[in-house]
Amino acid sequence: MSFIVDLYRPFFDGHNWLTVISSGQDWVVIFSLVMMECLLSVDNAVVLAAQTRVLPTLREQEESLFYGIWGSYIFRFLVIGIGTYLIHFWEIKVIGAVYLMYMTYRFFHAKFFGRRQRKDTSKHPLNKLSGRKRFWAVVAQIEFTDIVFSVDSVLAALAVSDNPVIVLIGGLIGILAMRGIAEFIMKLMKKIPELEPMAYILIAVIAVKLFLTIPAINIHIGSGPFGLFIVAVFVITILIHLARKKEA
Repeated sequence: MSFIVDLYRPFFDGHNWLTVISSGQDWVVIFSLVMMECLLSVDNAVVLAAQTRVLPTLREQEESLFYGIWGSYIFRFLVIGIGTYLIHFWEIKVIGAVYLMYMTYRFFHAKFFGRRQRKDTSKHPLNKLSGRKRFWAVVAQIEFTDIVFSVDSVLAALAVSDNPVIVLIGGLIGILAMRGIAEFIMKLMKKIPELEPMAYILIAVIAVKLFLTIPAINIHIGSGPFGLFIVAVFVITILIHLARKKEA
């Protein structure tokens, strides 16, 4: 029991929260985490939107997302607490770095060699249910989808900052932003297609950063400077897009 208390104590440390909230450098890191969360969770937003369409009314669709977002917050809180403990083991860092690098490989492989065709969802199994049974089945499906998708973003966030409060704030704002402006983000990524590959290039850089911290190498890059680097990469990507658009 004391282990669990120690694991989640940083979340209830008022001084830690005050330090983060009053630190401009920490807000740069949070801002970079929010941007990464939004870009990496666009697929999640599309899947969630498709899942809610099974429900017959707009009110039920919005209500299912409401319950879903609170479930996401609770799960994010739990997984960050566990993650901040596990991330200190060098074996976990190696596994995490390899997985993040695999994410980058998977994205670019799909981009250059084509994606699998999506399955036909016209005969959705939830259509066999009705009323509140269907509603709660959709909520459960949303929660499961969030769990699957959030593993990537939590792992990437913990590689940027080891302060659970910073990761939690970035994650919670990112979830809210992703749900609220998913359509805007999708339109933005269509207008600036360079944003999507840039996000996965950043994931590869984060994988290298995480790998460098293993004891055999022991090179640590501060979360503040790295957060500034992430913001700078976003700005440079937009400038590259504007330059390419001007040349075209």
